[in-house]
Amino acid sequence: MVEKVIPIRLDEGKGQAPSIPGQLVAANVLTKDTRGRPLRDLRISVTDRCNFRCTYCMPKEIFDKNYPYLSHNELLSFEEITRLTTIFASLGVEKIRLTGGEPLLRKNLEVLIEMLAKIRSISGQPLDLTLTTNGSVLRKKAVALKAAGLQRLTISLDGLNEHIFKKMNDVDFPVTDVLDGIAAAQEAGFTNLKVNMVVKKGTNDQEIIAMAKHFKGGGITLRFIEFMDVGSSNGWDMSQVLPSQEVADRINAIFPIEPIEANYPGEVAQRWRYIDGSGEIGFISSVTQTFCHECTRARISTDGQLYLCLFANEGFDFKTLLRSGKSDLEIANAIMTTWAGREDHYSEIRGSNTIDLKGIRKVEMSYIGG
Repeated sequence: MVEKVIPIRLDEGKGQAPSIPGQLVAANVLTKDTRGRPLRDLRISVTDRCNFRCTYCMPKEIFDKNYPYLSHNELLSFEEITRLTTIFASLGVEKIRLTGGEPLLRKNLEVLIEMLAKIRSISGQPLDLTLTTNGSVLRKKAVALKAAGLQRLTISLDGLNEHIFKKMNDVDFPVTDVLDGIAAAQEAGFTNLKVNMVVKKGTNDQEIIAMAKHFKGGGITLRFIEFMDVGSSNGWDMSQVLPSQEVADRINAIFPIEPIEANYPGEVAQRWRYIDGSGEIGFISSVTQTFCHECTRARISTDGQLYLCLFANEGFDFKTLLRSGKSDLEIANAIMTTWAGREDHYSEIRGSNTIDLKGIRKVEMSYIGG
């Protein structure tokens, strides 16, 4: 049984107040953090609600009917998200990923996507606009998402076996409906679809080969994610982590694979391809093969807190800046100052075994987005 915890946003209060320097400078792409990492990717959580209760993210022992979700007026509005995204784009951000919770539960999300699709990067190109979903309502939403300007989709799917999948989502949701949602996305014209599988040793690792076989040759990239210690409520234990190398070895024994180059600097997933030319797969290995040294991602929570790491325990309160009459230039300077002070490298610290991390509270993934 997972110990009940108080939501981090309630017992920690607002995040830190971002610092606006006395001498403002023009928004620019030169800002790097203390480890020389630029800011290029922004993940935006649009809701802290989800209709699944996946044990590694929102276990029902904690996220029950009494859980205090954010009220509507606490959420960033579509206009605020668009304004903040435009400012981030002026600082060199090129990729936007909408997350949650389950982002498709945010009412009229396609309206926000249409607004974000109009933003241009500093090179004048549309932003790489993506979304991660559990696929549960994708059949209803796929056409509208595509029409609004969403470019890419990632669907979470932790197994094909009905019993195992229902055990993972813990709400008795059928796998056939997620597969139908994926089909709907393809029918709507989405290409380069990705499917993410969180591998939890002893729970769903027997589904690895079945998943590889199902998506092999279908034009969909399957990515395997190591079970991570995100937040403080998922009961993470290292014994439940199946290293990506072992996953790759299992697949290679049946379907020979080989590594290939990353698409761009800072890409999270290590890319591999089937030697027979039938597509590629990926591995996200935050636990056993850390990538902190090239992380270029910032995260905005549902209520406008800026987090500099998926494993952070405190954010920076940009909602107050947005609602207090600050100019775009002032907010841009606050972002640059915040990023310049970034030191985060949690996964490297975890892997070094030099610091006792037990008892350290981390923000919940359902609040900050994956």
